[in-house]
Amino acid sequence: MATATATAKKTSKLAAQRAEVSRLTMYDWVALDKRGKRMKGEMPAKNASLVKAELRRQGMNPQTVRERGKPLFGSTGSAVKARDVAIFSRQIATMMASGVPMVQSFDIIADGQKNVRFKNMLVDVKQTIEGGAALHEALGKYPVQFDELYRNLVHAGESAGVLDTVLDTVATYKERTEGLKAKIKKALFYPIMVLVVAFVVSMILLLFVVPVFAQVFKDAGAELPAPTQIVISASEFMKSYWWLVVGSVVISVVALVMGKNRSIKFAHFLDRLMLKFPVIGNILRNSAIARFARTLGVTFKAGVPLVEAMDAVAGATGSIVYGDAVRQMRDDVSVGHQLQLAMRQTGLFPNMVVQMTAIGEESGALDHMLFKVAEFYEEEVNNAVDTLSTLLEPMIMVILGVLVGGMVISLYLPIFKLGGTV
Repeated sequence: MATATATAKKTSKLAAQRAEVSRLTMYDWVALDKRGKRMKGEMPAKNASLVKAELRRQGMNPQTVRERGKPLFGSTGSAVKARDVAIFSRQIATMMASGVPMVQSFDIIADGQKNVRFKNMLVDVKQTIEGGAALHEALGKYPVQFDELYRNLVHAGESAGVLDTVLDTVATYKERTEGLKAKIKKALFYPIMVLVVAFVVSMILLLFVVPVFAQVFKDAGAELPAPTQIVISASEFMKSYWWLVVGSVVISVVALVMGKNRSIKFAHFLDRLMLKFPVIGNILRNSAIARFARTLGVTFKAGVPLVEAMDAVAGATGSIVYGDAVRQMRDDVSVGHQLQLAMRQTGLFPNMVVQMTAIGEESGALDHMLFKVAEFYEEEVNNAVDTLSTLLEPMIMVILGVLVGGMVISLYLPIFKLGGTV
């Protein structure tokens, strides 16, 4: 009963803190210090009078204090990206390891933030900590930016009294995973852009260039070769039904995205299909293994129980197929199976990964072995992406050359024919 009452009081206190923060307004101020030097800055407060009072307390003479205007369209700054969280993780880990108090660390990091939304978030977290909450509890107010895995690792570090060490591990983990995500996006972005550029160039030629030649040929009464006639017919179709073509492409893309987001079966089908693609599938597979190994290694090193960590690890793989496999492994491990045996049952992990996991379990250095696996597969992804980029460069030239060159040649065939006749 006493525990429930204490929890209720703590919840009420945190709610009051959130309400207090939401009532604060950001003020820009200009003041003169004791030497008469002009200083300027910003300060959150309930009203301008409190800002002036605080400035006087610091030995400055307030000149102007103005409420910061709201951004156009009510924007509160750009969205907080995963890269922002990764940079914050490294900053807070470095400061904690250097002996800087946590609250002061948040002040320093928040002052250096250009993203207004993230800055306000850090100020809110700092004030929640000042109110007596633990760091993982304060971060729990923002579950989108600081997911369950992040909070569990911080909680484990706080419980074991090694928060600075765990924060350093978390920072390295975030940097590696974000770097790997960037590589995957690069690998997928390149072929998509090739298709988009090819589609746009073809549309421009068919809608604006081909009709000019078609009119010239019509006026000359020339007999058109089959390739030229095909291109002109395609141009006439595009002029009449361009809305249908563009609409079909847009609807297909929207349907694909919505189907993936709303249907688990469809998302699972797409994920399996992507894993079977040549080159791209290998990159996605190696990426999922690398993220699984690094995430599990980090959680194990931080002292999070293996079964308890598997749900967070499943979500961190970036693959529905591998996420389901990790949850299956969690069920197997929870009934007493070794991790390496559970991995083998899924049929998704290469023998090298299973063997290194088995060695790690037997030697008591599972986290070390998992980090080695992660490093190996991260390097494999890096090499595969570089190779893909090298292969796609000539492929882009070939695709655009065939499309554009083919249309141009077909349009000039009648001219060459007329020239030969003359």
